[in-house]
Amino acid sequence: MSTAAQLFSERRLVALGIGLFSLWVAMGSRLAAMDHHLLIAHMAQHLLLMTVAAPLILVGVPAISLWLGFNRLRACGGLVAHPVFCWLTGTVVVMGWHVPALFELGMQSALWHAIEHASFFAAGLLFWWPVIQPWSSFGERPRWSVPLYLFLATLPCDALSAFLTFCGRVVYPHYLSVHRLFDMTALEDQECAGALMWVWITFVYLAPAAVVTIQMLSPQRRAMNAEGA
Repeated sequence: MSTAAQLFSERRLVALGIGLFSLWVAMGSRLAAMDHHLLIAHMAQHLLLMTVAAPLILVGVPAISLWLGFNRLRACGGLVAHPVFCWLTGTVVVMGWHVPALFELGMQSALWHAIEHASFFAAGLLFWWPVIQPWSSFGERPRWSVPLYLFLATLPCDALSAFLTFCGRVVYPHYLSVHRLFDMTALEDQECAGALMWVWITFVYLAPAAVVTIQMLSPQRRAMNAEGA
């Protein structure tokens, strides 16, 4: 199969289409208008940007590695594409924007709100890079590292979601003063947002980890590894 056919295969085009649609849902649909009124809508935006749109677009457009500066990655010794850097970037973005002071800044400023969303999408591209490995000729990592990488990524997200779900107080004062769209208190909204993050991240991160693990343990893969040895 030619390089052009690989870049524009049906599977990649479907992934790209769903990824772009998810990006629109997060940024241009009614969901985007609800994020100032409901924390669960705000959380859904972040999850769509980082765990749906980013990985699907990365699958659909592997040439996005050029947009991120392939030559620059080589110049800095592959640091930007290293799993540790990608993991830290994703974790810092998720945890940082949920610090109350930064969260309130994003809610009060249209500019910082846009920067917040852009950082979630960019961090999503970096986070999923070691998993999807869109550029096989550069920085390819052994597949056994993927389940560990994804499992470790669930830990800070689980801690944050558990805190939002069980802390018993409203963490973000912004939602105490806004008009409520549904018959739901600010605390109930926060608990639902925390539960959504908990369930979604657990499924989205651990499902591919399980798939990779099953593939590595399959008789065919073990036979291939034995032949290669």
